[in-house]
Amino acid sequence: MIVRIDVHVDGAQTCSYAVSAFGDELYSDSGFSSVLHCIAAAVEGFGEEVRAAEMAFRGIVSGTYTLHTLATKPGEIAQHAVNTASAIYAAETGEGA
Repeated sequence: MIVRIDVHVDGAQTCSYAVSAFGDELYSDSGFSSVLHCIAAAVEGFGEEVRAAEMAFRGIVSGTYTLHTLATKPGEIAQHAVNTASAIYAAETGEGA
């Protein structure tokens, strides 16, 4: 199964995540200090049936990653998610053009 990890910024200092499959939320948590910590916590809850995850930050999907990649390169995935969302929001607002 491929799940989706949605990470959101809750305030100035905290992030939350929700893991869903087929549009249904499986589990979620909040109060994390970074996107990286959200990814790590989300992966810890994966069942044996999970093979990959689609990663989204602030509503923007940045990629689909195998379980191995999520476990071994969470920092790179977190940075890519932040960079992708930032670039899209900047393009929408005309910043950086």
